[in-house]
Amino acid sequence: MYEPVSRTPEQRRPVAEEADLRFSVLGPVRAWRGDEQLPIGSPQQRALLAALLLREGRTATAAELIDGLWGEDPPSSTRARTALRTYASRLRKVLGPGVLVSESGGYAVRGLPEGAVDILAAQRLAGDAEGAKASGDLHQARDLLRRALSLWDGEALAAVPGPYAEVQRVRLEEWRLQLLESRIDMDLEEGHHAQAVSELTALTAAYPLRERLRELLMLALYRSGRQAEALAVYADTRRLLADELGVDPRAELRELQMRILQADPGLARPSEPDVERVPAPVRPTQLPATVPDFTGRASFVSELIETLTAAGSEVMALSALAGIGGVGKTTLAVHVAHQARAAFPDGQLYVDLQGTGSRAAEPETVLGYFLRALGTPDSEVPDSLEERGTLFRSVLDGRRVLVLLDNAKDAAQVRPLLPGKEGCATLVTSQVRMVDLVGAHLVDLDVMSPEEALELFMKIVGVERVAAEREAALDVVAACGFLPLAIRIAACRLAARRTWTVSALAAKLADERRRLDELQAGDLAVKATFELGYAQLEPAQARASRLLGLADGPDISLPAAAALLDLPANDAEDLLESVVDASLLESAAPGRYRYHQLVRLYVRACAERDEQPPSERQAALSRLLDFYLATVSRVYAINRPGDVLVDHLTPTSVQGLDFTDPTDALNWFDAERGNLLSCARQSVGPLTLGRAADLLWCTLALDEPGTGFEEYKSGTAFSEYESTARVLGHAAQEHNDAHAAVRVLVTLSTAHHFAGRFDEADREAERVLVLADTIQDRLARCWAANTRGLIAIQQQRFADSEAHLVQAAEGYRAIGSLPGEASALCSLSRVHAAIGRTEHAVSLAQQGVAIYEELGDAPHAANSRYVLGLALRAAGRLREADAELQRALAVFRDQRQQLWEGTTHFRIAEAHLSARQPALAAQHAEQALALGCTGGEVARAQVLTTLGSALNALGQLVRAQACWYDALSILEQAESREAAELRALIQSRVSA
Repeated sequence: MYEPVSRTPEQRRPVAEEADLRFSVLGPVRAWRGDEQLPIGSPQQRALLAALLLREGRTATAAELIDGLWGEDPPSSTRARTALRTYASRLRKVLGPGVLVSESGGYAVRGLPEGAVDILAAQRLAGDAEGAKASGDLHQARDLLRRALSLWDGEALAAVPGPYAEVQRVRLEEWRLQLLESRIDMDLEEGHHAQAVSELTALTAAYPLRERLRELLMLALYRSGRQAEALAVYADTRRLLADELGVDPRAELRELQMRILQADPGLARPSEPDVERVPAPVRPTQLPATVPDFTGRASFVSELIETLTAAGSEVMALSALAGIGGVGKTTLAVHVAHQARAAFPDGQLYVDLQGTGSRAAEPETVLGYFLRALGTPDSEVPDSLEERGTLFRSVLDGRRVLVLLDNAKDAAQVRPLLPGKEGCATLVTSQVRMVDLVGAHLVDLDVMSPEEALELFMKIVGVERVAAEREAALDVVAACGFLPLAIRIAACRLAARRTWTVSALAAKLADERRRLDELQAGDLAVKATFELGYAQLEPAQARASRLLGLADGPDISLPAAAALLDLPANDAEDLLESVVDASLLESAAPGRYRYHQLVRLYVRACAERDEQPPSERQAALSRLLDFYLATVSRVYAINRPGDVLVDHLTPTSVQGLDFTDPTDALNWFDAERGNLLSCARQSVGPLTLGRAADLLWCTLALDEPGTGFEEYKSGTAFSEYESTARVLGHAAQEHNDAHAAVRVLVTLSTAHHFAGRFDEADREAERVLVLADTIQDRLARCWAANTRGLIAIQQQRFADSEAHLVQAAEGYRAIGSLPGEASALCSLSRVHAAIGRTEHAVSLAQQGVAIYEELGDAPHAANSRYVLGLALRAAGRLREADAELQRALAVFRDQRQQLWEGTTHFRIAEAHLSARQPALAAQHAEQALALGCTGGEVARAQVLTTLGSALNALGQLVRAQACWYDALSILEQAESREAAELRALIQSRVSA
């Protein structure tokens, strides 16, 4: 049924000189002053007037009106706005001053007296009819509905153009049919079935697919003694629905057919209405108004409505909605309650239980309020909680009532307020997850999606204003953490300041330390909402939430949190789960926790205020750093057997996790990589910097290919390592910490190297050599020599490369690092293959394979087999080369090393091309492109070059040239020496 939109007193106030104005929209759009019909102009002017009248005093923006009048095919923006101003000006002259007003870039119709628009009169009559029916006066209700229906004069908005009018026509016609069905239903209730048959016969012919009309016709026929015809109506309906829609009749129609077949006595009604009427019970309607700009949440709305309206003859529905403060629990609950009203004709009760305040509502007080709302005299309301609860449930017996309990403290406060009766339903909102509320359907409400958040922001600020700065608007809602309350506050502040741009608001919210202070408008404040929930925590819970908020990572695991809190894991879990139940902390997955970004800012501010002295905060973060460093070192040790890096790390006071399975260890590392780097970035104090630099190096080393070839991962994958290294580098310089500086330089050199910035990488590696000699860091010195050798290979400086790599191999052997020695030997193999010493290259690679296999390091053995395959290919031993590359490929595939798998496909493609097998070469090159290769864009250019050569050999000349030109563009942008060679290749092929 159509529900009227409430209007403010300002919208209702009439303008004296226009008090005799009347309008109609339930038919042709017309206007009168007294008995004189006014000339309201063209169809487009009538469409504008109709749109404003249907908004009932609310302002419509120019963009909304243009969309409503012209839809997807408007004139140009300038022409449309000019036309709109013209229509408004003409209407204003006809209607007189003060009626059609301009406001905030839009228009509105204001100051009309009550009943001046026929649709408003119809709404009032329909509402009065509903009240008369509830009181048992069907005669009065029928009369009121007849009067409402008489206001229609043909099709609503007849001949009014535009998509808005079309939508409203459909809505108003549906409302008219609902009112008509309600009136006929009351006709039958009062025994006027014979008279209803004729009207229903005509209506079912006009609306053949409307099942409710068919149902009423069957009932009218049956009560008129025409059982066979009633059953025939069902048969016709069933056949029609099957032919037209491919569906069966709805359950109510099927049930009515069965009752007619069984001659159910309940279908019979007296021919005359009852003379004496029993006063109907009081029907409370206490729901707060729903917000007009309610946005999104479609899945939650449908889920909750389905649960609540499932309350039937045997169940009492109960849903509990939980979430952090400001996530929109009350807004959603009120919206759902309004949507579900029709299923609860005996009323809706509402109370704010003030569960987050210092004085939560007492259940006995609430029960007294409910009982009086249900018609119980004050003198009959008992004193005790138990007696009030018993009477409450008795009063609800046989009634269908919805109870909305907002802002509950806990389940103990809620239990006495439950109806406990079949047919009733209860919806509860709370910051606490009510896991102990037996039988409740629990719903955890999360923040909005980015699309929903932007839509809400746009509804408040205005479509045009947001569309002009869409990226800035996205920044605003992201800064709000997609939290509805924060978005509403930010949008309201912007809407109230016409001189502000969206970009200006985004800039204000960019400062994290000021963000919570910016997110307040009037009596709305995000910080105040969080304070209410935080105040309910026990001291241990509050301290845990404060300390946990200090960690910068995207989330935190239970073991890491236990280390941070200095608690056993079981105790930490109990504590954190209780904070989750209080809806301040989120459980992202079993054993993992995270904060909403605004909650994190709030609890971190609480930590700065309450965790005194500051050493308490520093100690907590130090424990977290120790946990991560200790655990990473164990992951490294189990996955890099024989590597001595872990022996060169700073000892820790906190024990990390132990692993027995290398795969489990790497899975932990993959899940925690972001947290490890975040922890390193925030550990820049003089007491933690050395461990942070060690954590950074060890984390990077686990991400490296490990055998030192010239093909590397994409540079973008290491940008976060570079940014972390720069943060720690500034701190190392500030604290004059050479130990940290060496490890930071290692990371920077590696990041430059993997990004293809070879000169920068070589300079940083040279600085490592100098500084490592100064502080006697032998491992860093070996690493630097090895890296400089790799860079020299890439730059084809093979003499320099050999010198650096020999130095690296000898250094690794001296400190007992077999993996380091094997890596240097494999790199030397590449050098010898490049300068034609192919047999020596094969021997060096075989030594590398033997070392890794002796260590049981399968992944790096695969890398060394890859190098061996390249050496064998250079030596002309193609069959052996292919076998080694295929063995390496199988391991890379099993180990899910996608980039190395792609790189190996690329090398196999090169081998097939050399063997004049272009079809196989093209196949492997395509797989390399699909998987990606180590080496980033330069490697992609090399693959494209090979693919182009294979396609050229296959006769696909145009596609081959396209591949070459794509590759040339990449190489020229990278300033690679290979660009000249490829350019010459293209010219030779084109000229040929």
